[in-house]
Amino acid sequence: MSEIKINLRAYYNQEAKTRNAATKQDWKLEEREQFHTLANSENKTTLLELGAGPGYDSQYFMNNGMQVVAIDLSGEMVELCKEKCIEAYVLDFCDILQLDKKFDCVWAFNTLLHVPKTDLPQVLKNIDTILNPNGLFFMGVYGGLNSEGEYAHDLAAFPNASSIPRFFSRYSNEALQAVLCEYFTMLNFNQYDVGRGEFVFQSVLMRKNNF
Repeated sequence: MSEIKINLRAYYNQEAKTRNAATKQDWKLEEREQFHTLANSENKTTLLELGAGPGYDSQYFMNNGMQVVAIDLSGEMVELCKEKCIEAYVLDFCDILQLDKKFDCVWAFNTLLHVPKTDLPQVLKNIDTILNPNGLFFMGVYGGLNSEGEYAHDLAAFPNASSIPRFFSRYSNEALQAVLCEYFTMLNFNQYDVGRGEFVFQSVLMRKNNF
């Protein structure tokens, strides 16, 4: 396992209890509800969540009638998912074909930004492979400017945060749309100003290309 992934696993193992106790902002809940409304209108019943964290999104989809599988690199996060009765596995994004399953939907909220730009095309190909025809794919990430590298919290500003560095890969709106359109049909692209200076949240709804 690469040092990037070792650090990500260690960070999120350490953060699991804190994130399990956190609450989501309203705009995140609205994005999730809109996605479920669309999926439900198309009679889609199966969903894979990439980077499920403590499992609150998976739990929402499951409680609303979907059959859900969740994966995360962090064993601590996967245990929290299982406590919520979610079918969950410790698995890397690059290895989702090991599930040997097909899904109507893939949900990836603020997780694929940890994938290096050189690896993202293969991850997107794998997502395309596991999606059923007309499948839906939601990807939400923080971006706005092109950058890539490991970053650690400033402990002077965030004294209770973990000091373990995390890898982030960020894209401008144009760059993100360009790479995603190589593999999927884009249905909607939203940008949110989330009060993080130059960074914005990019919300992308896509459909599997049926050719």
